[in-house]
Amino acid sequence: MGARPPASEVNPLARRRLPFTCDPWPVTRRSIGSGPSPPSAVARSTARAARGDESEDNVIRKRTALATLALLTVSGLALAGCSSDTAGASTDGTDAAAATSLADFGDLAALEEAAKSEGSLNVIALPRDWANYGEILDLWAEKYPEIALNEATPDASSAEELQAAENLKGQDTAPDVFDVGLAVALANTDSFAPYKVAGWDDIPDALKEQSGLYTGDYGGYMAVGYDPDAVPAPDSLEDLLGADYKGKVAINGDPTQAGAAFAAVGLAAVQNGGSVDDFQAGIDFFQELNAAGNFVKIDPTPATIASGETPVVFDWDYLNVGYGTQLEGQRNWKVVVFPGTGYAGYYNQAINADAPHPAAARLWQEFLYSDEVQNLWLKGGARPVRAEAMETAGTIDDALFAALPETPEETVVPTAEQSEAASTLLGTAWATAVQ
Repeated sequence: MGARPPASEVNPLARRRLPFTCDPWPVTRRSIGSGPSPPSAVARSTARAARGDESEDNVIRKRTALATLALLTVSGLALAGCSSDTAGASTDGTDAAAATSLADFGDLAALEEAAKSEGSLNVIALPRDWANYGEILDLWAEKYPEIALNEATPDASSAEELQAAENLKGQDTAPDVFDVGLAVALANTDSFAPYKVAGWDDIPDALKEQSGLYTGDYGGYMAVGYDPDAVPAPDSLEDLLGADYKGKVAINGDPTQAGAAFAAVGLAAVQNGGSVDDFQAGIDFFQELNAAGNFVKIDPTPATIASGETPVVFDWDYLNVGYGTQLEGQRNWKVVVFPGTGYAGYYNQAINADAPHPAAARLWQEFLYSDEVQNLWLKGGARPVRAEAMETAGTIDDALFAALPETPEETVVPTAEQSEAASTLLGTAWATAVQ
């Protein structure tokens, strides 16, 4: 693969961002579904000139210091429940299930009243240690004590979110909202209700479905976290094939199901002579990693890192940095974003078209896209989708924004078609490659 300059280490206490512009691309979040490729993704262009296989449309270029790429549960909810027959009705007669913007309710206060009259909000697949969701969920509970917050299966994949909605359709325990990756979003648009939040114009066109069926929310870069006491610092993808990493390298999930794992293969592809047009190079890398005995098929968690089972982890930069924060005093944990082409991605918000609490679902969207919560995602190390507009308006947390990790010179984002093609390829080739 050739020599590369030293990887830039992501120091959780002193990180900075580099600004980008973003060419249009359809949107995305964490896990994949059976259809189109997995959640989120941003990746690749540095080797484009050398390989001649990447379109300009995929490139996200570094630009001057003023512009930035739209920066880039309490207890499980019982899955059995009675059927819901109140969805859609609000106190003023507004059909909440048909509302496509705040204007349909009149104003935020009216939407809040409609949501309070429903009394509940069902969320799913929101780990409290993921992008600061714990603080976000607690803020909702504090702000809206009249609306019971039901958190189901926090570690579910994007695909499992949609499966839960299908299994629980018509019941008051069905998910009201989703936080999913691009592939799952693309494969399930019939399951979403269109809605445009008040800050819709602040969200780059490239990061939202134009009718509001799904909308990018926060993103990050695929990175490698490692325990410096267990392995030498990796400077490139190729280093991970060495004997020092035997039985030590993990990815976050199954790339045919989980967006973070899908992105790990995408990163391997663009750093291993491939491109977002063809993930085969990424699959080949993991096949070689597996053959060397270095790939461990364990889903990484703070517990597996603390125990030493997964001392090297491919995951989003904000999650890897979070692991280090959680394990402070137990394990040393460092994070690198390899030089060369970067691979990043956004997750997406969507409303269940059959949400048992449609007003609360829409209030949740307004809540998430508010300045306050966008800054809470930023506090979690993720890049909020409204970051650029908030920077211009002076509402972003400047200290947190400046502390984001330094990012690669160039980054690319797979288009919907490229994501779908990669998902199909993974579905047919992944299991055999790493068996």
